[in-house]
Amino acid sequence: MKKAYLILKNGKIFEGISFGADNKAIGELVFTTSMVGYLETLTDPSYKGQIVIQTFPLIGNYGVIPEDFEGKPALSGYIVREYCENPSNFRSEYELQKFLKDNGIPAIYGIDTRELTRILREEGVTTAAIYHELPKDFSELENFTITNAVSAVSCDKPIKYAANGEKKFSVCLIDYGAKCNIIRSLTKRGCDVTVLPNSTSAEEILATKPDGIMLSNGPGNPEDNKYEIEQIKKLIGKIPVFGICLGHQLTALAMGGKTVKLKYGHRGANQPVKDLISGRTYITTQNHGYAVVSESISDKAVLSYVNANDGSCEGLLYPDKNCFTVQFHPEACAGPKDTDFLFDKFINMMGGQKNA
Repeated sequence: MKKAYLILKNGKIFEGISFGADNKAIGELVFTTSMVGYLETLTDPSYKGQIVIQTFPLIGNYGVIPEDFEGKPALSGYIVREYCENPSNFRSEYELQKFLKDNGIPAIYGIDTRELTRILREEGVTTAAIYHELPKDFSELENFTITNAVSAVSCDKPIKYAANGEKKFSVCLIDYGAKCNIIRSLTKRGCDVTVLPNSTSAEEILATKPDGIMLSNGPGNPEDNKYEIEQIKKLIGKIPVFGICLGHQLTALAMGGKTVKLKYGHRGANQPVKDLISGRTYITTQNHGYAVVSESISDKAVLSYVNANDGSCEGLLYPDKNCFTVQFHPEACAGPKDTDFLFDKFINMMGGQKNA
């Protein structure tokens, strides 16, 4: 049992036990409230540059199941209350500790995650570091910022995925840190999917003559992605567009809207979202630290979904642009009442465009 230390930017120190890689980590400290899905959290590219706290106390109990991975691990560190050393699940291939060590992710257990979460809820997201020996000074925490996050997690060349069964449409998925289930959600609906790097120009995208464009989730401050925003400006209105999470934020910025950093973000599989058109409330999966300012885009878009907890923007419709976007993750499998019907809406949009 080797000690490890979590140090917050304000100087507060938490002592725990190391069960991951031996290297240090510096990152933005955030929490996720999901009761299950720790593998999806650990492999979500949107956590680039962040140290993640699991508020659910027991982690590792069903081991590691590579089939459930959403991408390559991008988070900087991992914090849990209790680590299960002996998982029990017929799909498990190995223990969580091996996964963390193999991927160079330092992790700590034995920390009061409830206290940590209270600190973030009251004071907001902060910078933190994981060390295995206490440093002489904490100056490197003061200067940390997440930079070039999208470029770090995007693919470096186009990748093609064939439709399951008969091909109905071709879709370009712009990879800002795309989760694998977005691809699966499209291919099972008869779409050939071409995943393109974030550096792909609008002209190159349109030259492939896709039936629709998916703008994926991703990490970091949306306003940092100047190039990507400019490309969306050239795409929107020319072809059906569906944006998720960061794709939602970048589309709003491309249309002249604004984004704001939330105090501690929305991360978890239990975020309530109200559909303003039907009046129905959905329990959604989310992972974001920024939100679109609804009022900043009201002259060009229709607010379609809001967060039932804080009223923040969760979805926008662009009626005259053949485009809609959502802040939450419809590709996630949070339960039997999921919002994956939005992919069907995208399919219908492409079908209408094709038959026009």
